[in-house]
Amino acid sequence: MYLYKATCPDIPNPKQKASRGHAGGPGVQAHGPGQGRPAGRSSAGTGSQRYPPLMLWTGSRRSSVAELKQLEEFLNVHSLSLRDTVKSRTCMGYRNLGKSGLRVSCLGLGTWVTFGGQITDEVAEQLMTIAYESGVNLFDTAEVYAGGRAEIILGNIIKKKCWRRSSLVITTKLYWGGKAETERGLSRKHIIEGLKGSLQRMQLEYVDVVFANRPDSNTPMEEIVRAMTYVINQGMAMYWGTSRWTAMEIMEAYSVARQFNLIPPVCEQAEYHLFQREKVEVQLPELYHKIGVGAMTWSPLACGIITGKYENGIPESSRASMKSYQWLKEKIVSEDGRKQQAKLKELNHIAEKLGCTLPQLAVAWCLRNEGVSSVLLGTSNPEQLTENLGAIQVLPKMTSHVVSEVDHILGNRPYSKRDYRS
Repeated sequence: MYLYKATCPDIPNPKQKASRGHAGGPGVQAHGPGQGRPAGRSSAGTGSQRYPPLMLWTGSRRSSVAELKQLEEFLNVHSLSLRDTVKSRTCMGYRNLGKSGLRVSCLGLGTWVTFGGQITDEVAEQLMTIAYESGVNLFDTAEVYAGGRAEIILGNIIKKKCWRRSSLVITTKLYWGGKAETERGLSRKHIIEGLKGSLQRMQLEYVDVVFANRPDSNTPMEEIVRAMTYVINQGMAMYWGTSRWTAMEIMEAYSVARQFNLIPPVCEQAEYHLFQREKVEVQLPELYHKIGVGAMTWSPLACGIITGKYENGIPESSRASMKSYQWLKEKIVSEDGRKQQAKLKELNHIAEKLGCTLPQLAVAWCLRNEGVSSVLLGTSNPEQLTENLGAIQVLPKMTSHVVSEVDHILGNRPYSKRDYRS
């Protein structure tokens, strides 16, 4: 066996630490018995300070303040800073995606309906630019959005803006890829071919998270998990997740992954807003604590219902006026829809007291749930996006008292097992 011996003269030999620890030793500052450290010296010709390596064999640990200061000094040498970050400049919050190490902005930008449909490519670029400059790093799309057009627009904007790929979290979803029988579902064939098609449209080498857009009863769970593991191992994706899956289906995928030493899902995409709470507040928290699956939520404004713009009818430029969203129009004009509008009027009083708008209150209400990794926003113009991003400033105002007021007005707070035990 050969042992590597360091040749750097700055690294003391542990066997000699007693002799090197005496005060006045050459190039050494005394820090107590057996704690000799090389004195800081200037590099020849550069004048920059050299920082001593951390001595793992020292008898006492430095205080956290001293360690933080040393780290800051080290970063300054490399033109970096603990304070000079996107988070500090934009006040955007970041959370782990489930129990993975992936850090995502607590607000993300979705492309459903808008990109390639409701808005022009120019407006889409404006929205992505505003989001990115506000600290948003999460951008979500799917192969089915506008027949693949949304992915093309997203990729073109990223390429045009020359944003560093490492600063972005791009997610897409697979299931509806085309009209052919083999172009839809979650078979191994479609997962691999569908993701390759998405990457080609977005002009990317990989996505950060690939989602199964809905469960597929025609494909064995083992095949789905093996295919997702394959695309991750091939470098086409970093993680995989689910969307619109039940807690039982997610648990089955996790069990299969553990049984065959495969990669389990890290996140579930679920609808979550003031009028849709059961899944995110009762079912997903259990999955998070048991298997680490997080929640990425969408439609925080209930397809625009919570904005209050449908209070006096259906505006021509709204989503509910589109032919493909007749179901939304029927929902708004129904009896339940009228009851929701009445509750929104009461909630608007709370928003006024907090000094924010109703949409900002609704988004902040979603964010107050610590089990939510990120809330996906869907907006059709820069003004809406800027307003919704302002929910970050409202979040600190969401006290337990305010949340209780909201619950009292809504009257739909779901009960978890913890509530029943108490």
